[in-house]
Amino acid sequence: MIKKTRILMDGLTFGEGPRWHDGKFYFSDFYSHKVFSLDMEGNSEVIVEVPGQPSGLGWMPDGTMLIVSMKDKKLLSFINNTLSEVADLSDLAGFHCNDMVVDDRGNAYIGNFGFNTYSGEEIKPANLILVRPGEDPCVAADNLLFPNGAVITPDGRTLIVGETYAARLTSFDINQDATLSNRRVWADFTLDAKEGEVPVPDGMCLDAEGAIWVASPTTADVIRIKEGGEILDRIPVETNAYACMLGGDDLKTLFICTSKASGVDPEAALREKSGKIETIKVEVPGTGKP
Repeated sequence: MIKKTRILMDGLTFGEGPRWHDGKFYFSDFYSHKVFSLDMEGNSEVIVEVPGQPSGLGWMPDGTMLIVSMKDKKLLSFINNTLSEVADLSDLAGFHCNDMVVDDRGNAYIGNFGFNTYSGEEIKPANLILVRPGEDPCVAADNLLFPNGAVITPDGRTLIVGETYAARLTSFDINQDATLSNRRVWADFTLDAKEGEVPVPDGMCLDAEGAIWVASPTTADVIRIKEGGEILDRIPVETNAYACMLGGDDLKTLFICTSKASGVDPEAALREKSGKIETIKVEVPGTGKP
């Protein structure tokens, strides 16, 4: 039986960075420059507008919201209705900054494109950037091919990041000082994939059985995959899937950001406003970060 999603919200330019936090669902809408919250009845609220284009979202231990500002390559905080700069990432990011995962101690791991995808520039490796509370940004890992969605296991000891242009998930041990080590491949999407049908990882989330739900725009679905690369489940969408998050009261609602437009085609995204938040119930609840 084909699984059918429910449209919770539409008319978006390009939804990304979905998060479930403190009983609420949040996401960024790239080209409207807005961060939204959304309830289970489809009622939305604009939380803040980010001129530099918002993407990844997270929270500090004290509840302060962190927001990646893409175009100016900054990490921002939002508290008491005020946006403030936390860190300037421009010396470490090759192009626009993108998704982010924040651990329980407030350490933020931020990906970036690495190269100008809008102009068709040749693919270049990128850094995963670490911003520790009160410290200057540093490189957590280098030579990643478009570090995108990322998750942290519930014990806080492992970070897994999607390398979009390598079609793989790569994992690291998280050291006590928040640096990363012991790099290895967690799952390779090219294994057993037919030519022209290779999934690529975008936004993703972790479930309580240790599997990861990954949005794959190239195959227009959301994939549940376990370590080693075995695909456990697939949920198709009508357009393209760009990010996903488990949430709801029981953490068994899978929220999916979809769009007909590409994330590197702002004009089409603004013209079409085909972005949606879709949902579907799954059997295993979410866990870990984000």
